[in-house]
Amino acid sequence: MMRAPTLHAGLCIARYTLVEALRNRLLWLFGAGALGVLGLSSFLHALALTESAQLETAVLAALLRLVSIFLIATFVITSMVRESADKGAELLLALPLPRAVYLLGKLAGFGALALLPAVLSGLLASWFAPPAQAALWAASLLCELWIVAAFSLLCALTLQQTLPALAAAGAFYLLARAVATFQLLGQSAAATPLQRTLDHGIDAIALLLPHLDRFTRSDWLVYHNGGAAELAAIALQSAIYVGLLAAAALFDLYRKNI
Repeated sequence: MMRAPTLHAGLCIARYTLVEALRNRLLWLFGAGALGVLGLSSFLHALALTESAQLETAVLAALLRLVSIFLIATFVITSMVRESADKGAELLLALPLPRAVYLLGKLAGFGALALLPAVLSGLLASWFAPPAQAALWAASLLCELWIVAAFSLLCALTLQQTLPALAAAGAFYLLARAVATFQLLGQSAAATPLQRTLDHGIDAIALLLPHLDRFTRSDWLVYHNGGAAELAAIALQSAIYVGLLAAAALFDLYRKNI
């Protein structure tokens, strides 16, 4: 069990991580992005000939999710890389604290930060869908943001450069959302030896990745068909992957000579 001074240190790291994000105007950036999303979705609503309300809601949900993911991943990576370049991480790790406290404190701060776009997105979504469905969608978005934040933290610690870490995080997210589509395409294609080999490779990748295509689905807001069972499965999957990614980041942090 974590001792009180150690727990206090971890909470301080989490707090200052959140304060850094607010001082960097991350909330303002998300607000500007949300206004742009609202404007675009309203424009498409005016252009659509049929099902204009459904189109507006689907576009709003998809773009809010992408804006939230992009801002969280970018902040996590740039914050960690900047802290490493400024020797701030070395200063914290020189203190008589386990390295796990530093990493878990940063992860807790990023997790708390993810609450801001998730809650604000949920409030915007509640204008276009029943509050229960908007809350379900926002909770799923929060789980998705936690996975992306944990993977971005791992990329920042491992690659230690902004552009490669952003590219790796982006590739991970796109692949995790599209791997189910790749599997379906493989099943519909002719079963040649090469195709079977590719199918096995895609299936192996799918076993390792979270199924983000089941997270934060726009049809919950459009058709109001989301349920608690789906959210429970998403929460379980998120807990597993955040734990695995945190363990991988801890392993990388402990093996370094800092």
